[in-house]
Amino acid sequence: MAEHDEVADGWYKSSASGGGECVEARIVGEYVHLRDSKNRPGPVLTFTHQEWRAFLAGVRLGEFEVPND
Repeated sequence: MAEHDEVADGWYKSSASGGGECVEARIVGEYVHLRDSKNRPGPVLTFTHQEWRAFLAGVRLGEFEVPND
């Protein structure tokens, strides 16, 4: 994670969010947790560090780009 504008109970929200709605992340031991900042009591996705690194690598390689119609 780069710069942070909010840290609450270990949850980080990127400063790139502009203070708006986005995803929050926290690292606890061997896991990375993600949640929707609009629904903090809602579901939390949990990933291992290996899964998280694989996802970030895919993002950097453009594997999740939405095709132009």
